[in-house]
Amino acid sequence: QVQLVESGGGLVQAGGSLRLSCAASGSILYIRAMGWYRQAPGKQRDWVASITSGGTTNYADSVKGRFTISRDNARNTVSLQMNNLKPEDTSVYYCSAEGVRTYRGVSDYWGQGTQITVSS
Repeated sequence: QVQLVESGGGLVQAGGSLRLSCAASGSILYIRAMGWYRQAPGKQRDWVASITSGGTTNYADSVKGRFTISRDNARNTVSLQMNNLKPEDTSVYYCSAEGVRTYRGVSDYWGQGTQITVSS
């Protein structure tokens, strides 16, 4: 059983910073990519950023230059440093792990979500 546990959410003023972290646990042999998505009330879940096992990063245009994703392959953790936060960044943020290989096979997993609220 693979679990993703996020931490670091909260309330921040516009222009402030927050750091999200996510740890994957279980009998994990390899994770192809880890990333972050977000979902505001009444809206679809949107991709924010991702990082491959080789360190290649990609960002949504809306966060490029403000957010930085990083990963520790040995610890199966991923972090998202969020700077210059804007009210429109307010959402529930979800950690994702794609292509997770265990002895049972390969699957994708989601964290439980953590709320980020940016006040103006």
